[in-house]
Amino acid sequence: MSDFTRRKFLKAGIATAIAGASATYGGFVIGGASKKVVVVGGGIAGATAAKYIRMMDSSIDVTVIEANKDYYTCFMSNEVLSGERTLDSIKFGYSGLGKHGVNVVHDTVTGIDANKRVVKTAGGDSFKYDRCIVAPGIDFKWETIGGYDAKVAEGTPHAWKAGPQTATLRKQLEGMRDGGTFVIAPPPNPFRCPPGPYERVAQIAHYFQNNKPKSSILILDPKKKFSKFGLFKAGWKKHYGYNPDNPTGPGMIKWINSEAGGTVSSYDARSKTLTAKAGKFKGDVVNIIPAQKAGKIAFTAGLTNDKGWCPINGKTFESTIHKNIHVVGDACIAKPLPKSGYAANSEAKVCAAAVVALLQGEGAPTPSYVNTCYSIIAPGDGISVAMVYAYDEGAGKIIKVKGSGGLTPGKFDPVMREREQQYAYSWFNNITSDVFK
Repeated sequence: MSDFTRRKFLKAGIATAIAGASATYGGFVIGGASKKVVVVGGGIAGATAAKYIRMMDSSIDVTVIEANKDYYTCFMSNEVLSGERTLDSIKFGYSGLGKHGVNVVHDTVTGIDANKRVVKTAGGDSFKYDRCIVAPGIDFKWETIGGYDAKVAEGTPHAWKAGPQTATLRKQLEGMRDGGTFVIAPPPNPFRCPPGPYERVAQIAHYFQNNKPKSSILILDPKKKFSKFGLFKAGWKKHYGYNPDNPTGPGMIKWINSEAGGTVSSYDARSKTLTAKAGKFKGDVVNIIPAQKAGKIAFTAGLTNDKGWCPINGKTFESTIHKNIHVVGDACIAKPLPKSGYAANSEAKVCAAAVVALLQGEGAPTPSYVNTCYSIIAPGDGISVAMVYAYDEGAGKIIKVKGSGGLTPGKFDPVMREREQQYAYSWFNNITSDVFK
């Protein structure tokens, strides 16, 4: 993406944030009985929604219920695996929300009564709401890979919810012999952070290159292609010896896609052996990322469809199943928006604006949305994809804005790629500040 195009995109992104999410600032008369919003989940989507509701209308009582006292971002967690970043650098607390007047409760939500408008917790508390925002993130379809479940995942981590499992996988990589094999099994679509598994491959290859150069990486993939497909393959080739014409040939990275039998059906934790259509593969360190679905509370609250995701109205993110409940982030169906951290942040701002408007008896504004996703293939080699979206009132759905956004050019330009990496770090600092401070 050229500097000129990027500037246009960033301007468009700022415009959408203002027009789509913040257009209601100062637009309401404050007064009357306090309205109550309960936000279930304090990840990127939940924390953003809570903060922005308070920023738009400080008369609204906002409570976030989140089980964990700290949040670890999934984005940039792959750099923890390569040793380029510490785990603490992706760790964030909730004191910033408190400064905005958000009441943060650390507890587990056990149920949502849509008729009585009450959220219940494991601690025995009940929270009444006028509007509820559910941001449960993702859970896993453990049944899709025989022999792999939540218990096995403690020793064979997915590390797709950043934090302790990220640390576990990092320790396993550090302890692996030089000349060993790291096997990664990415999930089928749809899943959180589409380019994430492939950035993980690059980051671990970077670690091996510097510390265990005789080691190899095997990707057993249930897909035939993935996000930023050409850019990743070119980057793997440039830095780590991958051969696009012979994906299973010599080189540190080997990729077996669905057409070649890469879909994993079972796992033997004792021998660290995965069974796929192409055969049996043993790893010294194994990373299985299972198929995904909406977080548990979405199922408990009856917010999911038969595919395990939450259908919503793209203008307000209100559930199409239960009134007065909104679902944002990875759990909702917001195509063509991807399941990414930036998309979750954008969705939450749109939802916040809609909730404030609805609580004040106004119509929800027509929103816009923005997403960008950075991946770092190697030091000095960053890539990105970006897009602006709009809500089509006539069609009643979210659409891509033609001519917006773009993809990093395929031709390698060291100056541009280094700049992309710095943009990635700046984006990380900006979005985490936007959410948690």
